Amino acid sequence: MQLRYIGLLMACTLTTSAFAQSTPAPAPARRVRKLDPAEVNILGSYYSQDGNHSPVTGGTGTEQLTDVTPAVIVNVPLDTVTNLNVNFGMDFYSSASSDKIDFNVSSASSSDLRTHLNVGISRRNSATRITRSLTLGGSTEYDYQSLSVGAGWAKESRDGNRELSLNATVYYDIWTRIYPAELRNNGEELVSTDKRQSYNLSATLAQVINQKMQASLSTDLVYQSGLLSTPFHRVYFREQEMPRVEQLPDQRLKYPVGLRVNYYLNDYVTTRFFYRFYGDSWGVTAHTFELETPVKFGPFFSFYPFYRFHTQSAADYFDPYKEHSLSEEFYTSDYDLSGFSSQKAGIGLRYSPLFGIRSLGLPFTKNKTLFKGIEVRFGNYWRSDGLKAFIISTDLSFTMPHK
Repeated sequence: MQLRYIGLLMACTLTTSAFAQSTPAPAPARRVRKLDPAEVNILGSYYSQDGNHSPVTGGTGTEQLTDVTPAVIVNVPLDTVTNLNVNFGMDFYSSASSDKIDFNVSSASSSDLRTHLNVGISRRNSATRITRSLTLGGSTEYDYQSLSVGAGWAKESRDGNRELSLNATVYYDIWTRIYPAELRNNGEELVSTDKRQSYNLSATLAQVINQKMQASLSTDLVYQSGLLSTPFHRVYFREQEMPRVEQLPDQRLKYPVGLRVNYYLNDYVTTRFFYRFYGDSWGVTAHTFELETPVKFGPFFSFYPFYRFHTQSAADYFDPYKEHSLSEEFYTSDYDLSGFSSQKAGIGLRYSPLFGIRSLGLPFTKNKTLFKGIEVRFGNYWRSDGLKAFIISTDLSFTMPHK
């Protein structure tokens, strides 16, 4: 998960003292900047999918999966120019398809818990309008551990209408190599490494075009090396009944480019348009279009229908069940790497009164915590290969004043 850093807007008060002429000259007036309150977002989602092209069983069989994901994001101003951001979450999932790693007994991956933690700190120089940030993150589950380190730099124009941001993140991942039951040959390793490294560089230019339109252009360069296949994915061949473990190149280069445009129609309607082109060294090219239209009913309540269309070509190494040849060096039957089109449509609802929904007295703080707003989002997803999914997500936002 990438971290979001929320810019600080400080209110300044000027205190002056008046003395009689006989008293010493007063000290220069001091500007007192009040810290913004800490912000807390409690997120949750429920995701359910089903299909009939599981890569665990060679591109055929159930893809049934459910996932429940709670998360907490906390943003704390440490002083008037420094912010601390903490993102902690968990994934509780159950997967009928992963349960087929071993056909005879229930496998460890039929259900699992993933936990992740990311901590970031950012500091803004008001004179140069430059913000620098550092992030450290990690996640773990039964067969996979990951550590990430990142740095960011952003500069805002003098009039505040333009910002250029640059970010770099490195991921170090380690797998526990779990193979399909029938391919466990006395401890023989069927893939050459259990490590993966990912190097991500991203750049975003955001621009206020006029009073009604804002746009941003973003690009990424991602280089991955190491274990890029999944050890428990089976692949079946025309020439034999016994499968093999999925094999993919140990390097991959990705280069997506995205454009986002927000247009303010009037006080009640805004349109948000997004387009992304994706390409990589495995032969996948993709186009994604998304449109979201928030509509306000009064000053505090809004809803926003959204629609997303995605189309992509197949990777050079993909073939369906039993269509690979034993002469091939690399092979996969994972339909995420196939050619397909997909659509996602849904609606979001948000309620956020100007002065919040309710003040709460919590035991760990003397000040009142303000329940600021609530957002609920529903979405349906369907893919041309038959995969269907449903997701519902919530966001509860709070602010906690400093003592």
